[in-house]
Amino acid sequence: MPARPQIVDSHCHLDFPDFADDLPEVIDRALEAGVTRMVSIATRLREVPGVRKISETHAPVFFAAATHPMNAASEPMAQLETLLQISRHPKMVGIGETGLDYHYTAETKSAQKQSLSIHIEAARQSGLPLIIHARNADHDMADILTREYAAGAFTCVMHCFSSGPELAKTALDLGFYLSMSGIATFPKSREVRDIFSAAPIDRILVETDSPYLAPPPHRGKRNEPAHTALTAEVGARLFDLDYAEFAKATSENFDRLFAKAAAWTAEAA
Repeated sequence: MPARPQIVDSHCHLDFPDFADDLPEVIDRALEAGVTRMVSIATRLREVPGVRKISETHAPVFFAAATHPMNAASEPMAQLETLLQISRHPKMVGIGETGLDYHYTAETKSAQKQSLSIHIEAARQSGLPLIIHARNADHDMADILTREYAAGAFTCVMHCFSSGPELAKTALDLGFYLSMSGIATFPKSREVRDIFSAAPIDRILVETDSPYLAPPPHRGKRNEPAHTALTAEVGARLFDLDYAEFAKATSENFDRLFAKAAAWTAEAA
């Protein structure tokens, strides 16, 4: 059987307890599915040692780190120098996920905005892409990203994009990327699929956000990086491409945005 086309899971959480018992097998299944690189995200800065160790133990895994917006008020406020120090690790490839979440934690808007501003500056100074989480905060998110970009350029991906068309347009106009998760495969996600299909193919990434948001036929169960391929199959249909073409395009997009990961991969090859 020919090998599956190579693809990237640009956002997962391999340090979560869900993977504590079988992480090596999870990574093996990803490789068998053609998912040759994964970015594992720390959602609290105190959890960086865990994701860093996973990346050092498993060659296909890179990591990113930030204070998740839902943790912005309960964790110590991120410090710019701390983020920059973490970013110097050779497999630390992104600043995030940061952003705004008004669905569960609207009462902490002020702390979320302060945290987001610090992370944006870390992305500017480190040259690493910003990884944005946005939920029920489209207007504020578009406003902040536009204003901050005017104050100094940075690169960015809208992780697990499921917001509205206006925020998508703002992000794309700023040169940012939209990342497709299992949400895009759900039957009721027609608007999300329409947003992706109207976007340029050279701005699309794919992710699992595992252990969450498993695409069919695994919906309701633990998600894992191997299932990136299932979301990519839906993405390929949206863009009227065959799977190999879509996998190649999104992998090239990943390399363009996550240039540090691409350089590490090339050097290790």
